[in-house]
Amino acid sequence: MIEFWLSAGLLLLAALAFLLIPVLRARKAQAEEDRTALNVTLYQERIQELENQRLAGILSDEQMQNGRDEAARELLADTEGNQPARKLGVLGSKVPLAAALLMPLLGYGLYLHWGAIDDVERARIFAEQPQSIEEMTARLEASVQANPESAESWYFLGRTYMAQERAGDAAAAFERAVGVVGREPELLGQWAQALYFAGNKQWNEQLQALTDEALQADPAEVTSLGLLGIAAFEDGRFNEAIGFWERLVAVLPEQDPSRQAIQGGIARAKERLAPQTAGAQAPAVAQQLTVTVDLAAALKDKVQPNDSVFVFARAASGPPMPLAVKRLTVADLPAQVSLSDSDAMMPQLKLSGFAQVQLVARISRSGNATAGEWIGRSQPLPSSTREPQQLTIDSADGQTQ
Repeated sequence: MIEFWLSAGLLLLAALAFLLIPVLRARKAQAEEDRTALNVTLYQERIQELENQRLAGILSDEQMQNGRDEAARELLADTEGNQPARKLGVLGSKVPLAAALLMPLLGYGLYLHWGAIDDVERARIFAEQPQSIEEMTARLEASVQANPESAESWYFLGRTYMAQERAGDAAAAFERAVGVVGREPELLGQWAQALYFAGNKQWNEQLQALTDEALQADPAEVTSLGLLGIAAFEDGRFNEAIGFWERLVAVLPEQDPSRQAIQGGIARAKERLAPQTAGAQAPAVAQQLTVTVDLAAALKDKVQPNDSVFVFARAASGPPMPLAVKRLTVADLPAQVSLSDSDAMMPQLKLSGFAQVQLVARISRSGNATAGEWIGRSQPLPSSTREPQQLTIDSADGQTQ
């Protein structure tokens, strides 16, 4: 704040200078005018003295004229270079002085009314690194109080509340963010997650509706996928947990630090699942497509070993989003992949729900499942096909999905 008031003070001094400099110049002009008037008076007195001496017979007419000329030259020398001073009226001197005195008070009052001193203070505070999460929370709370229409502030406040295990407060913050910016998939997922932990991990219709809406808008919404996996694991539905988490791993970037934790959760779910299935009657063979994916020889010099490869099945006639997906890398090719209902991207969209499907393999250097550099597609085939299929990535990818 010291820097702000110093800057304001310098600006005020500059404004006062514009008011006071003309007043000081006017005073100088008045002094010059007074000096000129004095010189004229002395000149007149000198002429009168010469006239008296001429009348007394002391000076001749010629000497009288010479004296008058000399006095005139002295008057001109004294007043040379002086411009006639402009007479200042009452407004010319008093109003600028009064304005100069009132300007600091007037400026301060106007700034208090229309200024943004609170915003300046907040900007200064936010520029400093917070020393604790409590300090960060206090800053965000002040921010949303000052600007309740900032969805970004509500979002980060909710994330901060979650870090402090204040799930109820976080749910309220995410709800406010949704109210400001709309029903964005990421916000819906965060809101559902906060409600789940605030409700003691009890699943309900509201949570199901929020996650369904989020995944309908964005099948790769990571918070919803992770939350559905957690809820399924806590409820003992380990197959479903594995499916949700495998979908999550498939859309996460290779460098994402959470991948290892999710893969650990998948391993634990499989361990819990093994005793449940051991000794049980063998279930009916699930609907499954098997495909061997390879890369065309002409493309092997144009890809990198760590480029992502997404293998998925989608409806031949229906929604464009994948029905089941697996993620590999170019280094894994050629590879055999199995796709089934357990690999479904969305619970309501499964392989078994569509008669005809298309197999697709896409290479994406950025790790984006919906757009890449190279692609291979199969002809439509029945989803009940049991024979292994062959799929070659052999053409440039010029479209999404």
